[in-house]
Amino acid sequence: MAEVNGRRKARRGRKAGQSAGRRELVARSVHSAEQCLRDRDYGTAYAHFLLVLSLAPELKDHFKETFQYALFKWAEELYALNRSQDMFNCYEQALELFPRDDVICNSMGEQLFRLGFRDEAAGYFYKAVRLNPNSADARENFYRVANWLVERWHFVMLNDVKRNLMYRKAIENAVQAGCKTVLDIGTGTGILSMFAKTAGAPNVYACELSKTMFDLACEVVAANHMEGDIKLLHMKSHDVQVPKHIPEKVSLVVTETVDAGLFGEGIVETLIHAWKNLLLEPKPKDGSYEYGQVIPAGAVVYGMVVECPEIRRHHRVFVSEVAGVNIAEAVRFSSPVHCSHKSSEANEPYATEKMSRVPGGYKALSQPFLALTVDFNSLEDLESIAAGRSCRISVLVQEQGQLDCFITWFVLHLDKEHSLSTGPSEETCWEQAVFPIQNLPADGYIVNCGDTVVLDVHCPDCYLRVDLVTVLRAVEVDSGMSSDGMSLENEVELCDALASLHTTHQDTKQELCILEPSEIALLNNVIYNESFKNAISKVLSSLQPGMNGPFRNANDAEASEGHFVDPLYILDVSEGFSILPLIAAKLGRVKSYSSVEEEQHCVALEMLLERNSISKDSLEFWLPQLEANDEVLQRPKSDKLWSIIILDVIEPCGLIRQEVMEKCAIARCLLQSGGKIFPQYVVIHGMLIESNALLQESSVQGTEPTLGFTIAPSINQFKVPVHVFLNLATLPCVPLSDPVELLRLDLMNPYSNHCSLATEVKVRICKSGQVTAIPFWYHLHLDEDIHLDTSSDTSHWKQAAFVLEEPFRVEEGKELLLGVQFQNSNVSMTLRQPS
Repeated sequence: MAEVNGRRKARRGRKAGQSAGRRELVARSVHSAEQCLRDRDYGTAYAHFLLVLSLAPELKDHFKETFQYALFKWAEELYALNRSQDMFNCYEQALELFPRDDVICNSMGEQLFRLGFRDEAAGYFYKAVRLNPNSADARENFYRVANWLVERWHFVMLNDVKRNLMYRKAIENAVQAGCKTVLDIGTGTGILSMFAKTAGAPNVYACELSKTMFDLACEVVAANHMEGDIKLLHMKSHDVQVPKHIPEKVSLVVTETVDAGLFGEGIVETLIHAWKNLLLEPKPKDGSYEYGQVIPAGAVVYGMVVECPEIRRHHRVFVSEVAGVNIAEAVRFSSPVHCSHKSSEANEPYATEKMSRVPGGYKALSQPFLALTVDFNSLEDLESIAAGRSCRISVLVQEQGQLDCFITWFVLHLDKEHSLSTGPSEETCWEQAVFPIQNLPADGYIVNCGDTVVLDVHCPDCYLRVDLVTVLRAVEVDSGMSSDGMSLENEVELCDALASLHTTHQDTKQELCILEPSEIALLNNVIYNESFKNAISKVLSSLQPGMNGPFRNANDAEASEGHFVDPLYILDVSEGFSILPLIAAKLGRVKSYSSVEEEQHCVALEMLLERNSISKDSLEFWLPQLEANDEVLQRPKSDKLWSIIILDVIEPCGLIRQEVMEKCAIARCLLQSGGKIFPQYVVIHGMLIESNALLQESSVQGTEPTLGFTIAPSINQFKVPVHVFLNLATLPCVPLSDPVELLRLDLMNPYSNHCSLATEVKVRICKSGQVTAIPFWYHLHLDEDIHLDTSSDTSHWKQAAFVLEEPFRVEEGKELLLGVQFQNSNVSMTLRQPS
């Protein structure tokens, strides 16, 4: 017994010793971690804290925030060193210690997102929101990736009852006619697969490349009790193999991998692969065996010649002077949406627009013309498209107008009985494809009734393109003569000769500069550029009275008394291409600093300097001189301050840019006495509206549009409250109040905003109805007298709207309290009845 007791005491002694040793190790590690933090040795500090919390889990709550700080700082260093795998390992270790920590989850998502892993980032953001629904950072991050992961057209498409009904009927017909095996390519939410299963198809397979949409489809199929009936594959259809992934070739492929230009989502390549590898042989003439077929069976593409001022101002610079800066001849500005596939700079074959909602409308200059047909049940026809099928079409002009673009749409023939049209006059979930006509004179190109527009329709790289060849004037067509009197033998020669004559106005020595549509609209925005010119001139006059006039040479900086006069320093940190530095350089003795990054933009500004006889010394390209972009807000010289700092406050989509107030706080410290930030303050305006269109675009409206299938609860997890890229002038809605001022952001005194503002404003109801959304826009005040309205007809900005979780019933004449919160550059809103 004594021996047993001795062994027990020895064990207790060893445990006590181990416990004391552990406490000592923990204490030493804590001390070392804190010392490393003071020394900014974040990697070692993180390692010490990891050890401490592994040995002493009871200290987690005490050291949680300090551990997070060490982790985040160390992660930033690892990111800068391109050690992304080590960084993620650290986050995974941290989440093992704190599996329910929303801050770490959110930070992990941010790191994944900036490295391009959007699916994975969304998972962490979503988890962070679930862990802490009140986390504004996690919520805003999730909203940001939700738009990437589940594009807004999914909601519109699922709410399109006619589209869903036509697909269901076509699939039912095929299954009842004998299709026993079905493959749904690009299944999305899985609705077409479920149509096939409920129609009676014994074997249904579906593939989806997007991890987010695949997970969503699994959830939807399970919610409709079909998880054992539909086999879902997370892969591209090109990677599906028989019998590895599906046991046999299928008799029916269903798909809706079509965009506004029909072929833009790869349906041609997808179906060529399917016919060669996944589908049974096509239907024999005698119908003697089970055969393969595709829904949709085919499509017909139609086009139209169109005049549209809105498309013109976004895709062609039509001004020759911008606030005193001559931009004619030196540079040829062009949109990235090229009509000609021959241009090596082309990267977008077409734009897309809901033509029924284009501000200012459009004018049809011709009747619709048949552009192209395709039989999706013919491998030969599909391979003809893939080979670049091309045809030349002559279209008669029936209305006088300016030649701005071609638009196309299609009729999708699902089978012999059921079709869907995406035409501009149809109520459809699709937009139309827009092919802007470029390389035209600044004053445009007028066509008259009786003229003939000759165009090429072709499909290089399986993308639809429509190119202008030439315009045959009515008199030229009648006479068979070219404009120089030369007789031509046939129409092809006539077209080619006139096309050559038509392009002779172009100066081949012009520098080509590709701009985004919003940047082109900005150059065309006379009010914007003149407003900045006037505001800059007022500041320069106040800081250097009597010193107006640009630099012509280096000696201009010397005053008449013989002493050197320093220039005023102006910094433009606009996103993308900006001509404001040149406008400033023409106004006085200034040194303009531009933050453009692209080489073609720098070359364009240098050529415009020369074209306007402005000294090269007047302009500096700022970013190449800095080690990092985040250093852009710093002094021009060690002993100098900025006279004007131009900030790009609003994104073209209609939202306030991220970290605007933080940038303003830095900028304010870098201004000389009397210097200004442009804009000096921003006023947010808004109004209450009822808009069914916004509801349709924001979430699936119950089970009725999806024909009884439960899809809404799953996909609506990805709805976001703020909608962007809106045109309020044409948004289908009913105004329920007048516009009101919501919030003022003082950029000259950014600390007064505390980067977080909340207020309530009274709104009087002018019409009874249901408030579904609150659109908002901005007045950018360059000073007390000059402001820009982002909702104006000439604005290059779009507008945004906050969509309410539930419609809010209101009565005419009543007042409501509209709560507005601005936090971390994000705007949120609430409505309530007054107490």
